Amino acid sequence: MQNICVFGSSSEKIDRAYLDTAEELGKALAARGCNVIFGAGKYGIMGAVARGVIAENGRLTGVSPDFFVNMNVLVTDYGELILTKTMRERKGIMEDRADAFVICAGGIGTLEEFFEVITLKQLGQHDKPIVILNTNGFYDSMINMMEQSVAEKFISEAVHKLYSVAESVDEVFEQLDNYVPFGYNKYA
Repeated sequence: MQNICVFGSSSEKIDRAYLDTAEELGKALAARGCNVIFGAGKYGIMGAVARGVIAENGRLTGVSPDFFVNMNVLVTDYGELILTKTMRERKGIMEDRADAFVICAGGIGTLEEFFEVITLKQLGQHDKPIVILNTNGFYDSMINMMEQSVAEKFISEAVHKLYSVAESVDEVFEQLDNYVPFGYNKYA
């Protein structure tokens, strides 16, 4: 897997542990020779991942709507920068170019990105690994919500085979290295 898409927060107000883990992830991805596809942001988790990649002379592909250019929030001086007209177009490019997805802690945008890639996988539109990096238990409540959705029959228990949860950067790579696609048929 050469192209790893990382989704994560753009907030600088978050606990330093999230930023440190994201930078560690960026360094580790670069050390493995991966191209990191991300939202091109220079702040928050996106910025920390980018700093990690840059520190290891890795490869970055940032994808962002062009309306962010004038806000001075993008990594523009390193790697490839793809500008789009819309957020929808941005996600499509990121999804198409990625061989795998790593979901770091984040807000509404990150949650939306996670649920889009898992929905597409559920519908058979890709079979790429999706790994949630659960730093400090950030995603525990979302995972519990999904368990409740299974318990109440809103989603199938098999949905849990569409993603995995890692508690550390090392676990992310263990899961990517050992990934076996799971044939899921939502309507079977």
